[in-house]
Amino acid sequence: MVNEKTATKRKTKKTKKKGFWGKLWKVIWVTTLCFFAFSIFMTIVYRFINPPITILMVQRTIEQTFSSKREVRLEKDWVDIDDINNNMIRAVVASEDNMFLKHNGFDTQAIERAIEYNKRGKKIRGGSTISQQTAKNVFLWNRRSWIRKGLETYYTILIEFFWPKERIMEVYLNVIEFGDGIYGVEAAANHYFGKSAKKLTKRESALLASVLPSPLKRNAAHPTPYLNARANRVMYMMDKHGRIRFKK
Repeated sequence: MVNEKTATKRKTKKTKKKGFWGKLWKVIWVTTLCFFAFSIFMTIVYRFINPPITILMVQRTIEQTFSSKREVRLEKDWVDIDDINNNMIRAVVASEDNMFLKHNGFDTQAIERAIEYNKRGKKIRGGSTISQQTAKNVFLWNRRSWIRKGLETYYTILIEFFWPKERIMEVYLNVIEFGDGIYGVEAAANHYFGKSAKKLTKRESALLASVLPSPLKRNAAHPTPYLNARANRVMYMMDKHGRIRFKK
């Protein structure tokens, strides 16, 4: 009688254990499916509708709010790519992603160069393409981690599949950070040069593109000798690229 009770208790425990892991696996499976469905849905939505705000914008606003040295500012003004001077498009391609029109989201050569540089150098250099930066800025947060990098890779594949290159460039130039609380090329052109993005000169575009690696530390309106030298290199590369044309 005792043995039967003991066996029954053990069987009940095993059943409960299996039930727990079964439920946990079901939760994980449903959560994963929901994530994939939601991420694909939002990527398709943003193909046609402009992202109203990004996680980075929220993050910066919170940082500004709790900082005694930073003004709370959120300057952004969305413009269609037809209202952005081709100088600016050429400048970011020259500065950030020479192979933008040719790759499928990832520049393996740039990644390999970045890995080799990081082995030798003290500063970390990234090999991210404009597509990767767009994925990060629209869908993810700014802090470096392997989780974020994995999600960035996933979202890069999505936007390269669902968006044409022209849309990727348009979104990138409208959400990228050009200064503390300054997002998008229209807001940057107005803030630094008092004009619209459509009227940016070659030099102004090169200066704006040159602040992108460190937008909180560099000022396009008051360039340091280093920033001027960087802008000169960008202008040289712009001449090599010529006018950027997207396939219709």
